[in-house]
Amino acid sequence: MPSDRRSVVARGALWILILGSGYDRPPGWRADAIGQRYRALVPLATFSSLRWGELGALRRCDIDQEARTVRVVRQLAEVRGGGFAFGPPKSRAGMRVVPIPEVIVPVLQWHLSCFALPGDEGLVFTSPSGRPLHHSNFRRRYWLAALKTAGLADLRFHDLRHTGNTLAATAGATLRELMNRMGHDSERAALIYLHGSDARQQAIADTLSQLARDELAQGSGGKRGRAARKSSARNGHGGGVRLRSTGLAVRLYGH
Repeated sequence: MPSDRRSVVARGALWILILGSGYDRPPGWRADAIGQRYRALVPLATFSSLRWGELGALRRCDIDQEARTVRVVRQLAEVRGGGFAFGPPKSRAGMRVVPIPEVIVPVLQWHLSCFALPGDEGLVFTSPSGRPLHHSNFRRRYWLAALKTAGLADLRFHDLRHTGNTLAATAGATLRELMNRMGHDSERAALIYLHGSDARQQAIADTLSQLARDELAQGSGGKRGRAARKSSARNGHGGGVRLRSTGLAVRLYGH
């Protein structure tokens, strides 16, 4: 599936998989698509843009609930023979502190009270037996089943990270801010998501174009100007940004 299509599908999956019970209260014990144990994993993976190995290595001491941040100082790697190893992130840029939105804090707090291992060094996300997460087991036993329940298909867990990056870019994150969230020391990857917000930029350009046309019409006076002002007010532009150089614009455009 193309990357842009994955982003769209992943965004839809996000809402389907995690928004069933709302975040203003603990989710209770209803049957969610992803299951109770991993219900906090999906929004955290999305809104923090953490990699699978970084999520699997999180400890209680890495989550600051008051500051609403997640600290990344290590990652979980699977080794041949079925074992696990904790090591540093992929690069120096991978050592970071990522703010998380307030909307996911309640479900994360609930998860910590129900499923995280005890103590500051206790892993936040584990298997039902308390072992570190195994990607293939999680995919086979939980992820694919959740997609089926939600009526989705052909979606990787890693696509949630892509979705989070796209949402951050759409929210106005700069290139450096995206790089920091993603844990990248190269601009190349972050630029992909900034380019991915071109649709929003085009919408802004279209709005600016309409504002310019309205201002030009007002500058010409008469019924045309009054009609343009009424149209602008109906479209919600009446109290918005005004072009102060209306006279100059009229002269430049020959009106």
